[in-house]
Formats: sequence, structure tokens, C-alpha cells
Amino acid sequence: MRFFLTAVPLTVAFIIAACSHSEPSAPAATPAAASTAASPAPGKTAPANPALGSPEWYAWVDKTLAVSDDGHGPAAGSDEWNQAVNRKLGQEAPQVPPGSAEWQQAVDALLRTRVATH
Repeated sequence: MRFFLTAVPLTVAFIIAACSHSEPSAPAATPAAASTAASPAPGKTAPANPALGSPEWYAWVDKTLAVSDDGHGPAAGSDEWNQAVNRKLGQEAPQVPPGSAEWQQAVDALLRTRVATH
């Protein structure tokens, strides 16, 4: 009986500790600082306002989805790269022609939603 009185609360405490979020919250950035941020950590936050199809946007998508491996892989924006992005997105891939403006907008919205919720 003593075992259960000790083991059960300890087990619950370990489960709670393992499930709790331990990252400290970042201090609030000023709007000027947020807009001048060069490149966020991959998959953590989306870049402030990259133009769709810009080199910064392609780099962010590439890092977020791990399309290329240390620079080895299809050229960003190429048909092969667009198909690789669709494969990485799986069933969530936009159902419009890959590489089109609509496709870029859908990919951007999907990835921004993903990084905001993870």
C-alpha cells in the first residue's frame, strides 16, 4: 500500500513535468525590431513580410519543410522543388498548379499556420 501512495503521485508528477511547456516566453519585440529581423530559426517563426517568390520566402519554405539537405537538392522555385514541397505537405498540398501565385499563397498560409501552432 505504501508503494502505491508513493509511486502514483510520483508517476503523475513525472507525466505532468514531461508534458509541460518549459521554454521561457520571449520578450515582446517592438514593431520596428520585428520587421527588421533577418532570418528566423527554421520552423519557429515565419519571416515578417517576405514577398511571395522572393529568395527569402523560398529559403524559409525550404528550411521549414527541409526540402534541401545543406544546399543539396532542387533549386528553389524550380518544378522539381515545387513538387518536393507538395510531397512534404502531403494531403495538405494546395490543389492548384505548383509554382503559381495561388500555390505560393496557399503554401505560405499553410506554413504560417503550422509554425504559429507548433
